[in-house]
Amino acid sequence: MPTPAPTPAPSPAGAREVGGYFAQWGIYDRNYKLKDVDTTGSAKLLTFINYAFGNLYQKNGGYECGIVNKAEPGASNPNAPDAGTGGDQWADYGKNFGANESVNGKADAWDAPLKGNFNQLKLLKAKYPNLKIIISLGGWTWSRWFAKAAATDPLRKQLVSSCIDLYLKGNLPVDTGSNTGGNGVAAGIFDGIDIDWEFPGGAGQPYNAVDPNDKQNYTLLLAEFRKQLDAYGAQSGKRYLLTVAIGSGTDKIEHTAPGEYSKSLDWINIMSYDFHGGWESTGPTDFQGALYADPESPNYKAGGYAPTYNVDSSVKALLNAGVPPSKLVVGIPFYGRGWTGVAAGAKGDGLYQKATKPAPGKYEEGIQDYRLLKGAAGTLREHPVTKESYKYDGSTWWSYDSPTAVQIKMDYVKANNLRGAFAWELDGDGPNSELLKIMGDGLK
Repeated sequence: MPTPAPTPAPSPAGAREVGGYFAQWGIYDRNYKLKDVDTTGSAKLLTFINYAFGNLYQKNGGYECGIVNKAEPGASNPNAPDAGTGGDQWADYGKNFGANESVNGKADAWDAPLKGNFNQLKLLKAKYPNLKIIISLGGWTWSRWFAKAAATDPLRKQLVSSCIDLYLKGNLPVDTGSNTGGNGVAAGIFDGIDIDWEFPGGAGQPYNAVDPNDKQNYTLLLAEFRKQLDAYGAQSGKRYLLTVAIGSGTDKIEHTAPGEYSKSLDWINIMSYDFHGGWESTGPTDFQGALYADPESPNYKAGGYAPTYNVDSSVKALLNAGVPPSKLVVGIPFYGRGWTGVAAGAKGDGLYQKATKPAPGKYEEGIQDYRLLKGAAGTLREHPVTKESYKYDGSTWWSYDSPTAVQIKMDYVKANNLRGAFAWELDGDGPNSELLKIMGDGLK
């Protein structure tokens, strides 16, 4: 008889998840390191950090978790033949962090087999032992192979086994350039796995594989993860977490079976943002993270799936599909989406007006971190129906979650007995973890 998996310790009464994604690439242009998660006060507020992202590769006749050093071709050219096959081993465990950049104030030893973000996660976890660290696989750019890896039982087993070997057993590929890696060097860092397949059934990057059986294969893949995580946990005396990040429009949700796949999960991270944005290049301006639908929106009036592009519709769709409220975690964007060349309109606020193009952003057009939007020009308004905020300066229009909007969403999480909330992504927050503090305080 197999040894049963250890029973998870019960959460304290009323405790909720307060999570955030740490972006692997945040250490570059944004200069946001895991030390900053500590010094800004975020670490003491968080119950989990999702490290984004790990990639899958074609290997050994199937598809496996792996870590390589390769610039991502799909970031600039989604039609490149090797799009979706990049990786950043150097950021993950190869980069030397100096004393002033490190969580413990000590520089990485030159010959340490584990450096980079992984070592910083290890140090952060040592300082905050209740903080769960979860590796997130896939994302917008690295979901190329999920459909193929999930297509058959042997392929599912191969993928899951490889991910456990790499991230939980900590058997990292040896990198001769940084002289890092090796068997077991990353053991004990990650407490679980987050699957961010964008998206079963399609609508992701043009290079992603899509299978007509994605709906059932998604459920089967998660069941295989749960099975192997429990088997490994029985050996190591620990229960490992399994979560997913999902697209939140009904057009995404209907390509999966939430009532079934959620049985394998600890919780679901609802990507309840990016409902509208600069890819709709000439507008109309509309909310990227609305809590509720607004029947006055031109997009809503156009019908189709647009009326479901709001947090409340996403939550209701998942509850109606049979997901327990205790497994739902609502996503909070720490960034805004916007347009420029926006006419004032009859109300003078630019809402639901045409635009000439996406707004200029510091890192990418049409998108801007909250920490930058906070002090940007324009009048900040709180929308009475959608409960999201927006800012307009006479030409440029942004929608984002202000402190007021975040508080209203936390009230919503509590009123609906949901598990909690998470942020994408931690480096976008204001000074001293302004938004995350509202999340933490608001969910007490």
